[in-house]
Amino acid sequence: MSRRTGAETREHVLSVAHELFYRDGIHATGIDTVAAAAGVAPTTLYRQFTSKDELVGAYVERADQATRADLEAAIASAPTPRAAVLALFDAQILAMRQRGYRGCVCQMTLAEYPGHRAAVTAKAWMRDRLRALLRSAAATDADVLADRLLLLHEGAIAATPSLGADGPAAQLRPLVELLLDAHNVT
Repeated sequence: MSRRTGAETREHVLSVAHELFYRDGIHATGIDTVAAAAGVAPTTLYRQFTSKDELVGAYVERADQATRADLEAAIASAPTPRAAVLALFDAQILAMRQRGYRGCVCQMTLAEYPGHRAAVTAKAWMRDRLRALLRSAAATDADVLADRLLLLHEGAIAATPSLGADGPAAQLRPLVELLLDAHNVT
């Protein structure tokens, strides 16, 4: 049996932590639980992450990077600024329809750790990305529109775990289209 490298061990522990934190919550999941589920000694875990806070930060950053990659890929395939905004929301809708979807890692982290740096950074990125897309589309009041769209985005994400993707979240794309029309986004 081959041994994992330090980088492989780190990724393995992070993957296991992600599953546990996402399913059970951060506060409810202790370091010993993560270590046991990952099949590593707590000392091995602490060599990779010096504290639970560092592990939580890595968990949030990993989830954020994956989300950004998915959204940027959707945006890149769009032929117009309007299509790019819609593609971003379509990618989020697709994520909300995935089996086992429990919500946004960042929203969940902020519920347990208000003001968590990595989660706040992720939410600021989304706001800035929407602003940039809308400015490139010459939307009227691009910053105001970005904030309105962000509220729809966050609300749909928050509603989906309890009311399902076919509940209020199903209105996300039609509402985005209405707002884009109202702000002359073509």
